Amino acid sequence: MTLNMRGCLLAAALSTPLLAQAAEPAQCGLIRFADVGWTDITVTTAVTRQVLSELGYRTQVKRLSVPDTYQAMQDGKIDVFLGNWMPSMENDIKPYAANGSVKTLGANLIGAKYTLAVNQAAYDGGVKNFADLARFSKELGGKLYGIEPGNDGNKLIQQMIDKNAFGLAGFSLVESSENGMLAQVKRAEHLKQWVVFLGWAPHPMNNQLQMHYLDGGDEFFGPNYGGATVYTNVRAGLAEQCPNVTQLLQNLRFSLEMESYLMGAILNKNTNPRREAKAWLKANPQALASWLQGVTRRDGQPPKAPASLAAND
Repeated sequence: MTLNMRGCLLAAALSTPLLAQAAEPAQCGLIRFADVGWTDITVTTAVTRQVLSELGYRTQVKRLSVPDTYQAMQDGKIDVFLGNWMPSMENDIKPYAANGSVKTLGANLIGAKYTLAVNQAAYDGGVKNFADLARFSKELGGKLYGIEPGNDGNKLIQQMIDKNAFGLAGFSLVESSENGMLAQVKRAEHLKQWVVFLGWAPHPMNNQLQMHYLDGGDEFFGPNYGGATVYTNVRAGLAEQCPNVTQLLQNLRFSLEMESYLMGAILNKNTNPRREAKAWLKANPQALASWLQGVTRRDGQPPKAPASLAAND
């Protein structure tokens, strides 16, 4: 498909006749997102912010941990979080869902997974199941690599250690960040050392690393290698105050392919997430059209093809 054709499709998608509605109130003018530092949430947030910008909204993103994200939503300081990985984050959201301060709009990604993985050296050496970890404690350095402190995956690892599940009482959890963990995995590969770490899909690591997900972790991470569905959360009251924004958020459906592509583009090119988001929207007008069903501009008028997306440069 040529860029001209894409531009035409995008223009058609954005100019689909809709009945004009009343403009949303001033309090909807700024929509605040939480980004917990995972590249997949960074890209989905960037894409959503780009769409909202073209619809006449201002947006803001704050980098917060998962616990701080839900506390901020309860306090009314964050409006949207696109990264509720379930079931692994069930305990994180549970108190806020119970008191009604955080609402779940629906799934934005199906088919994700999230569990422990090992590099090729460890796999070839016999680490294929959670039950194998303790047997190879020496080769693994007695360490389980996680990501940022407070992350739900780290909590699951710490639970296993505390309960001596799989004989892991002698292991220690190493917390850093997504980038820090992946740097350690790449270093281990280079030195032909063994390493066990949190792995998930979508993520370019699945294509860039020789990695294998471990069997046997269902009790902690869930079946199907921590098979997950990612949900969109909003603070209480947003749906009633900003129904147009909420309609867009309810319409959002991402794919493993889309997220992995954008994540790879950002990680490999070290480019601006919103620039990549704009390019992806320009190249995928059909996806944008489905997200805009029943959605208007902030002023209540039907969406029009924004020059920044329809341009052929």
